[in-house]
Amino acid sequence: MIKVFNISKIIRLVLFAILILLIINTIFIYSRLTVEVVNQKKLLPIYCVDRDDKKIALTFDAAWGNDDTKELLSILKRFNAKVTFFLVGFWVEKYPEDVKNIFSQGHEIGSHSDKHFHMSRLSEAEIIRDIKSCEEKIMRIIHKRPVVFRPPYGDYNNTLIRTLSSLGYYVIQWDVDSLDWKDLSAQEIAQRVLKRVKSGSIVLFHNNAKNTKYALPIILSSLSKQGYQFVTVSELIYKDGYYIDHQGVQRKIVR
Repeated sequence: MIKVFNISKIIRLVLFAILILLIINTIFIYSRLTVEVVNQKKLLPIYCVDRDDKKIALTFDAAWGNDDTKELLSILKRFNAKVTFFLVGFWVEKYPEDVKNIFSQGHEIGSHSDKHFHMSRLSEAEIIRDIKSCEEKIMRIIHKRPVVFRPPYGDYNNTLIRTLSSLGYYVIQWDVDSLDWKDLSAQEIAQRVLKRVKSGSIVLFHNNAKNTKYALPIILSSLSKQGYQFVTVSELIYKDGYYIDHQGVQRKIVR
């Protein structure tokens, strides 16, 4: 009887130990899954900035043409507006004098990739090669490294944002789309922008859209009268002590 009792007790202890191990293993697996879910949280670029000082950033993407760049610069100078031009690498190679001219007039030059690919389709290594190639082309001309990046087509994923951040870039989208690339009339472009812009807005234009050069004076004149200041993206955004909320609004951390 004693032997039977001991064997029964041993079996119960073994089963209890197995149960404890199963519980520990379940907790471990759940913890790993939880970490993975957290790590897969959707990362966002900066769409606009939470600020109330009536500063906004006008931006121009340049990839396919150059007919209107000089006229745009002339208009910006007339209104004392500083903006950011996001340049594609092959545009930089094709129009080096215009790159110099943009920079010499006090505007910011950002990267718009080297080849204008859909960046979410690239691996981390491919992203780095593309960004570095565009960066080198810009630096050869203006001797200053860009620190803001706009993904072509507004296409991004977590890999892109993490990679760009590791390279020292801020990934920038927009909260006001002029839709100038759709060949809207100057009045339609102006109405879209004026209706949507607010303090901290980032406005998207293209340097070679059909009617941007006609809409720009209307927009600058109206917003100037409303007390808005036109600054570069780097001047608009917070460089540290910030977070980006679920809508892509960059906000200052209040301590």
